[in-house]
Amino acid sequence: MSGETQITTLDNGLRVATDHMPGLRTASVGVWVGAGARVEPAEINGVAHFLEHMAFKGTKRRSARHIAEEIEAVGGLLNAYTSRENTAYYAKVMADDLPLALDIIADILQNSTFDPQELERERGVILQEIGECHDTPDDVIYDRFQEVAYPGQAMGRPVLGTVDTVRDMPRDAIRDFMAKRYAGENMVLCAAGGLDHEQFAQLAAEKFQNLGPAQETDNPRAVYRGGEYREARDSEQVHLLMGFEGPSFEGQDYYTAGVLSALFGGGMSSRLFQSIREERGLVYSIYSFSSTFADSGMFGLYAGTSEKDVAELIPVVTDEICALADTLTEVEISRAIAQSKASLLMSRESTNSRSDQLGNQMLAHGHPVSEADQLKALDAVDHDALTAMARRVFASPLSLAAIGPLSQLESYERISDRLRLN
Repeated sequence: MSGETQITTLDNGLRVATDHMPGLRTASVGVWVGAGARVEPAEINGVAHFLEHMAFKGTKRRSARHIAEEIEAVGGLLNAYTSRENTAYYAKVMADDLPLALDIIADILQNSTFDPQELERERGVILQEIGECHDTPDDVIYDRFQEVAYPGQAMGRPVLGTVDTVRDMPRDAIRDFMAKRYAGENMVLCAAGGLDHEQFAQLAAEKFQNLGPAQETDNPRAVYRGGEYREARDSEQVHLLMGFEGPSFEGQDYYTAGVLSALFGGGMSSRLFQSIREERGLVYSIYSFSSTFADSGMFGLYAGTSEKDVAELIPVVTDEICALADTLTEVEISRAIAQSKASLLMSRESTNSRSDQLGNQMLAHGHPVSEADQLKALDAVDHDALTAMARRVFASPLSLAAIGPLSQLESYERISDRLRLN
């Protein structure tokens, strides 16, 4: 489904970007803020996520209940998420109700009151969320994995924060974070679906008049290190993450790493799935991934296995890692590129995905990346590029995180030696 992307920059620096999707009667709209966990001081780790929660808890015009009732009265959906780099607030509505959705989002981002009673209730909710995450090994392991990859850095700290930082988070810290980071030049307003750009941009100029200038725009550089985390638990499965330094989201390397991940562990035809699950039955779940940030990235794999199988699993995985660069075939490369193209095109059928892609592209690159340019970049991935990427990635220090019964898991040094000796 083709569209037309248009951009208008308002006087306060807010960029308004729309992706018109002809024939649709629905629209998705949201604000993407360049303020995630990676810009948080250690003592208030989790403040970006806490703020995301509090934005829905009442404004000068609306109570928390009224916010929920207004959007649901027109059949709309309102939600948000916080990542390590960005925070997003978004809604999906019928196209005719786009002005209402825009008004609500503008209201919660400019007029939130941070009512002390609501704040204490939400503090308890977030502490429960942290507890639930801790009780779910295949969730918490990603936080521990990030921590060993980027030790002592904001990039390595959990998005939710910790029990201590959330419990002690002062109201002023949340208000100050919003005042310093939520400014026009650090935000993008995006919409996709059945809409008119000029009308939308004019309405946005009216609704977002109270945005002030950014007081802080620094973004500490992420430095990949590597290391290990182990947590012995009496559970049925070992949850294992192994990773290496990958590329950032700038340039052709972003697409090359994505194709390499699809080839290595992106589906049922991938090397990891066929070799480790189908041929040997050593895991229930195994896949690879490429995580990219503004100035760094990680290429890794997840495996869920039993205590008795982990000893056999490690040598097989390290053999697959070490063989990858020298054994790539044109057939699997073509298949991985086709998978990557299909994933891109299928995602563009959704107004939510289109607006989310647009928001993240605008923050990352300062401009949208067209569908045609993305397909062209995928077509440019070839055997030589994938070979070079595999060699580069797997030459970096290992990041290892494991949770579960670990008596049969080899030492970090032994696993690292396997990667070097091969």
